[in-house]
Amino acid sequence: MANIRAGRVGEQMKKELSQLIQLELKDPRIGFITVTGVDVTNDLSLARVYLSVMGDEEQKEQTIKALDKASGFLRSEVGKRIRLRHTPELTFKIDASIEYGSRIEKLLGDIREGNDTP
Repeated sequence: MANIRAGRVGEQMKKELSQLIQLELKDPRIGFITVTGVDVTNDLSLARVYLSVMGDEEQKEQTIKALDKASGFLRSEVGKRIRLRHTPELTFKIDASIEYGSRIEKLLGDIREGNDTP
């Protein structure tokens, strides 16, 4: 029962965080971000937010630093929008699955064309 609730809270947090990051945060270090997922613990005390960030490693690092700096603001805004007794602590992680998938797609396309250069 708790897993179902944690999943629903995670999906709602994903939607709210996407809107907050896109519309409310004005930090120039934050580039183009997509919130790919939110994993919430069963006791709703911690939420891991997975992000896909466009750019090189330095831009990704700067974006994570900026989001860590704004985590208090984001947590309070999520708490206002989602009626929970305790709003989970937010931690931000880079999700490289989209980049990995596009790399695999490119490699498969090269194989189909007969081009075996990596």
